[in-house]
Amino acid sequence: MVLLRRPAVLIGLAVAAVLVVAGLAVFQPWKLFVDRTVDEALPTVAAPAAPAPEAPAVTGPVELARGELISHEHASSGSVVVLELPDGSRVLRLEDLDTSDGPLLKVWLTDAPVIEGPDGWYVFDDGAHVDLGELKGNIGSSNYPIPADVDLADLTSVSIWCDRFDVSFAAAALVPAG
Repeated sequence: MVLLRRPAVLIGLAVAAVLVVAGLAVFQPWKLFVDRTVDEALPTVAAPAAPAPEAPAVTGPVELARGELISHEHASSGSVVVLELPDGSRVLRLEDLDTSDGPLLKVWLTDAPVIEGPDGWYVFDDGAHVDLGELKGNIGSSNYPIPADVDLADLTSVSIWCDRFDVSFAAAALVPAG
């Protein structure tokens, strides 16, 4: 009788261990207690050697749009700025971000409306979105290049998107500068 119970106990322990490891891999609970701080400088590029005489020289980034993050799944704050650099390239900049860390957090430009509360948590993967890459840090300021072929007229919001659980941590509507 003891021999029959021993394999069952060992199998049960093995299954439990596999479930614990899988749960840790999926949920990554330590990220709730560990912050990743990033402090990237405002992006710059070298100015052209000889600007056209009729065109004024642009020496720094030009703000195209801006928005304030609202909290979704996790309490969050900070600003989002879309900048055009003197060479014509564009960058999305997160400024003074403060949110929770999580598994597979991405920065997305989207066409979804920014809705406060739980109704807004899941809308960002319903339509068009452009993945600008993994969130570099959950605290601080960071830059994300925007591909040249992205039409900003169609993508009017930003989400800090948890790709693992398909939920927005925070979002901002982009308001054109002007």
